[in-house]
Parts: sequence; C-alpha cells; structure tokens
Amino acid sequence: MNFLRGVMGGPSAGPQPSGADTIQKLCDRVASSTLLDDRRDAVRALKALSKKYRLEVGIQAMEHLVHVLQTDRSDSEIIGYALDTLYNVISNDLEEEEQEENSPKQGDDLGSQFTEIFIKQPENVTLLLTLVEEFDFHVRWPGVKLLTSLLKQQGPQVQQIILVSPMGVSRLMDLLADSREVIRNDGVLLLQQLTKSNAAIQKIVAFENAFERLLDIVTEEGNSDGGIVVEDCLLLLQNLLKNNNSNQNFFKEGSYIQRMKPWFEVGDDNCGWSAQKVTNLHLMLQLVRVLVSPTNPPGATTSCQKAMFHCGLLQQLCTILMATGVPADILTETINTVSEVIRGCQMNQDYFASVNAPSNPPRPAIVVLLMSMVNERQPFVLRCAVLYCFQCFLYKNHKGQGEIVSTLLPSTIDGSSVSAGQLLCGGLFSTDSLSNWCAAVALAHALQENAALKEQLLRVQLATSIGNPPVSLLQQCTNILSQGDKIDRRGSKVQTRVGLLMLLCTWLSNCSIAVTHFLHNPANVPFLTGQIAENLGEEEQLVQGLCALLLGISIYYNDNSLENYRKEKLKQLIEKRIGRENFVEKLGFISKHELYSRAAQKPQPGFSSPEHMMFDHEFTKLVKELEGVISKAIYKSSEEDKKEEEVKKTLEQHDNIVTHYKKVIREQDQELEELKQQVSTLKSQNEQLQVTVTQQVSQIQQHKDQYNLLKVQLGKDTQHHNSHGDTLQMNGIQLEEVSKLREELEDWRNRHEQLQGQLKEKDAVIENLKSLQVEMGTEQSSQLSSSRGMEHSAELQKELELLRTQIQLQAAEISKLQTENQKLQATNTAIDPALGASGAVASRSSEKEGRLLQELGELQSEVKALSEEKASLQQQLDSSSSTVAILQDEKSKLQQEVAEAKKEQDDLLVLLADQDQKLSALRSKLKDLGMPVEDEDDIESGDQADEDEDGDEEEQD
Repeated sequence: MNFLRGVMGGPSAGPQPSGADTIQKLCDRVASSTLLDDRRDAVRALKALSKKYRLEVGIQAMEHLVHVLQTDRSDSEIIGYALDTLYNVISNDLEEEEQEENSPKQGDDLGSQFTEIFIKQPENVTLLLTLVEEFDFHVRWPGVKLLTSLLKQQGPQVQQIILVSPMGVSRLMDLLADSREVIRNDGVLLLQQLTKSNAAIQKIVAFENAFERLLDIVTEEGNSDGGIVVEDCLLLLQNLLKNNNSNQNFFKEGSYIQRMKPWFEVGDDNCGWSAQKVTNLHLMLQLVRVLVSPTNPPGATTSCQKAMFHCGLLQQLCTILMATGVPADILTETINTVSEVIRGCQMNQDYFASVNAPSNPPRPAIVVLLMSMVNERQPFVLRCAVLYCFQCFLYKNHKGQGEIVSTLLPSTIDGSSVSAGQLLCGGLFSTDSLSNWCAAVALAHALQENAALKEQLLRVQLATSIGNPPVSLLQQCTNILSQGDKIDRRGSKVQTRVGLLMLLCTWLSNCSIAVTHFLHNPANVPFLTGQIAENLGEEEQLVQGLCALLLGISIYYNDNSLENYRKEKLKQLIEKRIGRENFVEKLGFISKHELYSRAAQKPQPGFSSPEHMMFDHEFTKLVKELEGVISKAIYKSSEEDKKEEEVKKTLEQHDNIVTHYKKVIREQDQELEELKQQVSTLKSQNEQLQVTVTQQVSQIQQHKDQYNLLKVQLGKDTQHHNSHGDTLQMNGIQLEEVSKLREELEDWRNRHEQLQGQLKEKDAVIENLKSLQVEMGTEQSSQLSSSRGMEHSAELQKELELLRTQIQLQAAEISKLQTENQKLQATNTAIDPALGASGAVASRSSEKEGRLLQELGELQSEVKALSEEKASLQQQLDSSSSTVAILQDEKSKLQQEVAEAKKEQDDLLVLLADQDQKLSALRSKLKDLGMPVEDEDDIESGDQADEDEDGDEEEQD
C-alpha cells in the first residue's frame, strides 16, 4: 500500500519513479494480486493516470483491463474503473486544457490504433455488449460511452461485430427505455454511431420499435422547444430514414408522419427563438424532406406527400411560411421543405395554389414568394429557395402552368392587382442579372413539356415605351439578348444572357410555330451565327454553346414554312459562316462546363454564390436530349432530311393508326363491359321478377285462404254469439242489466207492431187479388188466375209455416227472458234488502211481459186466421237478396283479383320472353367477339345440379 500511496501523491522517500514504471507496477499488481481490494485500487490508479499517460496505459494495461472485465464481473466498482480507463485510452474527447497544438491529430491516431487492438478479438465487443445489459449505473454508463467511442473510431468493423452477435442490436435498444436520462441520452448517441451508413442495422433498429421510442422522447422533451436531447433524437431518426426505403415505408405505414405535425405548431409570438430551437426545427424540416426527397422512389414519395396533406402537416408548414418573425434560415428551409412536399403531387400543388398570405387585401402565397425572388435586397439563399419552390409547384402540373401563363395573356390581365406573370416579366427585364436569370428559369418551367402553352405565350404583347407599338414577349427577349452588352446591369451580364437563352431554347423545343415566329425576325439568325463564329473568352464560350443549341433547335424543329429559313438553307449558312465541326464543338461547350455537371446532380439549386448560378436542372435534361440529335441533324443532307421526314410521316401515320385501333379496342372493351353489366343486371332483374311472381302467387293463395277462413269464422262467431246470448249466466247483476232487459222488451213490442202493419198490408193485397179474380171473364184467365192463386196460396202456406217457427222462437226467447227476470228478482231479494226498488221494477217488468204474452197470443190467432205473413217472407227475401248481393260482390272482387293476377302473369311472361331474346342476342354477340359463353342447356344443367345439391343439403339438415 506504501507503493500506492506514492503513486497517488503521498510523501515518499528517494527518487520518484517515471510514469511508465508506475504503470508497469500497477499492471503487475492487477495481474498478480489475489485480493480484490488490491486489484481494485490498482485499476483505480490506472484510471487516474490514463488521461495523462494515455499511450503508456493503452500499451501496457489494455490486456489486463480486459482480463478484469472477464474475471471480476461480480464487483461492479472494479468493472466501472476498468471501463472508464479503457474509455480514456480509446476516446479522442480530450479536455481542452490538456490538448497541445499537435495533440488532436496524434489523439485521433492513438484512438484508432487502440480501437483496432481492442476489436481484434471480437469477444471483447461481445463482452462489452453483455456488460451494457447490467443495470448498475457504474457499469452500464461507462460501457455505453466506451462502445460509442469504439464506433466513432472503427465504425464499420464494430458494426459488423455487433450485427453478427446474438441479440446485439436488441440489447442496445433497451438503453432507450432506461429511466435514467443520462444513460438514455448516451444510448441515443450510441445508436447514432451504430446506424451510420449501415442499412441492415438501420432496419433492425427500426423494427425494434425505435420510431415509437424516439418520438416519445421528443414529445416528452417539448418538441422543438426541447434541448439537445431532441437534436440527438432527430439526428438518429435521420440516420434511420435517409436513403432507406424500407424504413421510410415502415415509418409511413406506422402512422408516424401524423405525429410530426405538433413539431411545427409554433405560437403567434415568434420573437423568442433560441439557438437550440432553431437547430431543432431545422432538423425537423430536414427529416420531412428525407421522406419526400426527389431521390426516393416515386411511389414512396407520393404516398408520403399524400399522408402529409391528409394529416395537416403541409397546412402547418404553409402557416410557418406565411408567419411573421420567423428566422431567415428557418424560413428558407421551410420553403425548401414545402417545395418537396408539393413536387409532382397534384393534390398538394392545388392546395398550395389556394394558400393566401395574411395581407390586406389577401394575396396568393405564390405571388408573395415571387416578390421575394425578384427583389434583389432579399438574401441569395432565400431567393434560390423561392425559385425551387416555384419549380416544384410547376413540376408535372399542367393546371398550374396554365394558370401562370394565363396571367400574361391579354384577355386575363387584371390591372388592379399584381399577378405572377407581371412579376416574372418585371424580373425578366430588370437591371439585376440574378432577377433576370431566376425569372427566365421560372418562366421556362411554366412551359416545360407543354406545347399548347408555348403557342399561347406567343400571344403575349409588351408595351415597351409610350408611343411605340407593343412587341411580343419572344421579340423582347431576343432584343435584350442582342443588346445585352449595351445595358448597364448589376451582376454578371453573362448570367442574364444564359438565362434568356435557356428560356428561348425551352420555348422553341418541340414547338414548330414558336420556331417560325423566332425565324420570322430577320435579325435573330445573323446574331446567333455571329455569336457562334466569334472567338471569345472563356466566359463567353458558354453563351456560344447556348447560341449553337438555339440555332440547332431552330433547324431540328423547323417545319420549312419560311422559304428563306428552310432547314437546308440554315445548314448551308452554318457550313459557310461557322463550319460544321466548329458548330458541334461550340455545342459541346455546354455539357463540358463544370457548372453544368453540378446542376445535373439534383433538382434543388445548390449554388454557393450568385456567380455560379448558370444552369437549371431541367435544362440539363433538355441539353442531354437534344445535343446528339442536333449534331446528327447538322450533318444530314437534304435527301436524308426528306427521307427522315417521310419516315416521320409514315411513323406518325402508323402511330395514328395504332392510336385509332387502340381507341377502337378501348371502346369495344367499354362496350363489352357495359354489355356484361347489362347482362348481369338483366339476370338480377329476371331473378327478382321471378321472386316477385312467386311471392305474388303465394300472396294471392294466402289471401284466398284468409278469405275462406274469415267466412268460416264469421259463421262460427254469429252462432257462438247467439248461443252465448242464450247460455249467458247472470252473476252479480246490477240495475243496468235490468234496464237492458227492459229495452229488449220494448224492441220486441216494436217488432210486433211492425208485424201487425205488415198483416194489414197483406189483407189489402188479398182483397186486390179477389177483385182481380172477379174481373177475369174467360176460362183461360180464370184457370190462369186459379193456378196462379194456387201457386200463390202455396207460397203463402210456406210463408205462414216460417212465420209460425219464428213466432215459436220468439215465444221461447220470451220464456227465457221471463226465467231470467225471475232469477233477477230472486237474486235482487237475496243480495240486499236495499234493492227493493229493483224488485218493484222487476214486478212491473213481469206485468209488462204478461201483457206482451197476451198480445202475442192474439197475434198468433190473427196470423193463423188471416194466413197473411207475406211481410216476414218479404223480409227473408230481402235478407237473402242482400246476402246474394254481398256474395256476388265478393265473387266479382275475387274474379277481378284473379284477372289482375293473370294479367300480371301475362306481362311477366312477355317480359321474360323479351329478356330471353336479349340474352340470346347478347350471347351471339359475345360468341362473335370470341368470348366463352355457356349454352342454355349447360346453364340449365348447372342450375339443376345446384338445385339437386341444395336439396341434398336440406335432406342432410
């Protein structure tokens, strides 16, 4: 221990040992000591010396430290010291006060060399992964830092070892779930180094739920208002998503794009932007751009763009775009982000066109952005971003191109407000060369791959000065191009000319009418040939190349409508004035230029300074397409041109024929689809009609059955009612029932009076008959009258018998009423003496009943005596006639229903016959068209088989 005290700074006698000697003794003590405390103290001493004597500790102690990690895992303290010592040796993060002038480079070399020594044995990295799993803070945190340092020094090698280690990446993913923020934050840094440039590890990390955990951390830390932890998480997300299509798709499918929207919800008070917030928001915008980058597969980019629109992310970005107080670099990055979110997506482009700036009166966001682009006082980076945004808005957006060009046409110009077309023309003809270039490129994008708009733009007329007639936009561009050196401009004059030449080349390409308008000006061709023929400086060579391209376009797309500028004459002019080889050489200056190569790499304008702003990305594609074609066209003879024109015509005719047949086939396919749909609809209608027919037949049968049942039930009900009236038992009879009986007696009295009246009428009829018999003088008449009288008397006898039976029934009913009345009297007397009044009433009713009986007896004697009961017979006849009428009525209704059912069946049969005819006609059409159609027999057999199968299934059930 005295030795250790000397090493740690205690007083000691004699000469002090050197650092190397001390380290050697400590290493021997770590290797040979049997006591854990001694080894722990030795490792602690090595840790203290490792920063000052990094080289010596790394050379002598690394092997012993690794051995400690393997053997002393039970003691977390010694493991922590060993890990810290290895970290100090391997890491290059030296403290500033310890760094010398040459130490950074030396430190980098030492760290890389020691890392290489450490990972030479892959078991060391596997051991480190095992230690990282320990929950003890003094083991886990140094292990994470050491592993991070190893990845910084020898990233690919360590990544490969971790990748092949069982559950290697999964162990490290557990660091994000650690409740201790220090370990979690350093775990994020570790995963940053682990996922750099390794797609396999990126996929594993992503599928280990990294997106969910990282987004949760960003939300917990306060989104853009969070600290450096948010920055680290965003950098890790960029590593996982950049150039990794699988992870991008997983991010989109997991609905993580929707969770990005709250990042951009900045408040109205935008004055307090800290440096960390600016950095975080910048990284968030870059993360959005990673998902919609033009270098991604088109399908993946489009799906992400649509998801950003539907979740409101694009709307949130446009809000930041139009907000006030936003820092310039954030505003620039937001413009670039919005540009790539809307690029090539019609839905997003339409929304962006509808966005208005919060001004009075409101102006479209496009107009406000173009104002910034043509304003020379705006920062260069911001102007480039606006140009990129305008290009992305017009990319594959014919609708947007038409809206921009329409603001230049005479019929749609609105003098009350500033339009996009006016701003572009103002920038095109301003004295700022950068504005000229930006406006020319923007206008060229409005014409990209749109021949109709190129023709429309020829109608644009510009008023140059008061008193002079207006000139066309094409003429004004060529005038400025030819007078470029005479106009005093701010910036590079070459830049203005290059921009105008790019606009003219885009305008004239694939548009013969524009070429004719260009050649119609006699000064244009001499100017171009003069520019190409001159031997100018290096800067002007680019202009010469573009002039050669413009002249070549005028030859290639020339329709020979102008006699003086036919293809052959222009070629002869080039041969005389310039020379074919010289022309092709000047044309090649464009693609050989360094700025051309830079612009061809990516769509976004990435210029370090305004002087380097020469070429547009889309224009480089046009040059690549036309350079070889123009070079061939220059060397072709007139005969070859004629042959080529003939070939073109035949090809066009062939294309027209092919398109015609395609159209016919498409129409036939549509007709076939329509016929198939009609057949299917007719089949369904037929089935429905058959079902309705069966339903109606069953309903008719049901109605008939119900009618018969009702008739039977009515008969039973009447009989039941009569029997019920006869056998009704009075239980607890009240005074109301007695009054009902009295009313019934009154009804019977009225009936008797009616019968007496009818008997009197019969007497009158008999007297009339007797007088008729006396008046008849002849025998025939007497015989006829006697026979009729006998017949009539026989009928009267029958009627009398019927009346007798009715009177007997009435007498029986009266007797029943009497018995009921007697019962009522008995019950009334038995129930309560207070009901004496009811007894009196009952006695009075019995007296009335006696009188009625006497009257009935008299009536019977009178009926028997007079034999006149024709009235009752007439009543029966009337009742029978009414019942017959009712039955006839019901019969007519039934006959009408049957007739209607037959009529509906006939209509359905006619409709089914028409459908069968249509089906047979459609089958014949389908057979003529070569489609497989089953015959009716096959269909019927198939239907029969289906019915048999259904029957079998029902039997099984």
